[in-house]
Amino acid sequence: MARLHIRFSPIIPTIASFLLAALWGLSVFAGWGLEAFCAGGQDSSLCSQRLGTVSTVSGLFAALAACCTAAAWLLPSARDDTRAFTRIMGAGVVSWIVAEGVLFLGGMLVR
Repeated sequence: MARLHIRFSPIIPTIASFLLAALWGLSVFAGWGLEAFCAGGQDSSLCSQRLGTVSTVSGLFAALAACCTAAAWLLPSARDDTRAFTRIMGAGVVSWIVAEGVLFLGGMLVR
């Protein structure tokens, strides 16, 4: 029985990581999060403060994700070993998803 090897381009998770980073950045820094979760409320300043706290917690996962993405491309051991690259880049993509999830769930609780 032969083992099936599925290969994919390293550009695919890199683009996914950059798109998730852009979504997170726009949600936190461009006001998309404020518009989505605090628009039209009576106490928008309190909502804005709470969303800032949620953004800070989410930022911890975003920083981890950015470090993983950079490490996958910059560390020679990861560039030379496909398995190491996949693990590090996968950890980065998962961290971006967690950062987005914390931001979304926190925003829903802030409402």
